[in-house]
Amino acid sequence: MIFFNYKFAHNKKNVIFKFPKIIIEKILFQMNYESIKLTIEEKIATIIINRPESLNALNKSVFNELDLVLGFLSTEKNVSTIIITGSGEKSFVAGADIKEFSSFQAEEAKKLSKRGHDVFDKIENLNKPVIAAINGFALGGGLELALACHIRFASENAKLGLPEVTLGLIPGYGGTQRLPKLVGKGLANEMIFSAKMITAERAKSIGLVNDVFSQEELIPKAIELASQIAKNSPQGIAKAIKAVNSSDKENGMISEINYFGELFSEDDFKEGVSAFLEKRKPVFH
Repeated sequence: MIFFNYKFAHNKKNVIFKFPKIIIEKILFQMNYESIKLTIEEKIATIIINRPESLNALNKSVFNELDLVLGFLSTEKNVSTIIITGSGEKSFVAGADIKEFSSFQAEEAKKLSKRGHDVFDKIENLNKPVIAAINGFALGGGLELALACHIRFASENAKLGLPEVTLGLIPGYGGTQRLPKLVGKGLANEMIFSAKMITAERAKSIGLVNDVFSQEELIPKAIELASQIAKNSPQGIAKAIKAVNSSDKENGMISEINYFGELFSEDDFKEGVSAFLEKRKPVFH
């Protein structure tokens, strides 16, 4: 039996409990979250950032709950793909909660940035595809959250931007690094320096989002793609994510060679080849 250690705060002291993995999974799926909603249906997990009163702005609670849920979903066999979206029709995530860090000094700000990096890196390097369904404003940390996802769909009313310089700051959750990789340095500089918002159609034209749909179509289209992904090899997809993420690194080609070779010893390869030769659809687990 697999056990997990979980740390809880009790009377201002950290207390560590050891639980069987199956118990932790039930707790994480059934618990009432403060800032997100989690549903799982047909191997698709949907995470809704649920702070509509603040246009779903990121705060400590959102980061903590995202971190917890992503860890759970990464090992949940009944989940193949994840969709992240925002509550309501106005906003995906309208940025960070400025009230939470307005009085920070440099060291506190570095810790805040590091926390955002840790959670968004977890999304980018997750072993399952994460689709951002951008259903409105994706500004500052909200756009940085979308940038960490593997695929981005946007609704027609979506507005995207990185307005941090209007506060005397820069994007602090990976925006200066991920945006240039998608749209090039010139357009990234323009968006960051000007702090202007762009439309969903403009975002599509520069490669920032994959596609644009009406508000009503957005989630169904994301589910449609997630369902298509769910038919394919989880082991192959996990390695593909690693390979694509290493594409801008010096050893990217070597990584591809190694991942390709490693998959030949996996069960999914055996099932995929057998199904092809037997002229049937593969059944991956």
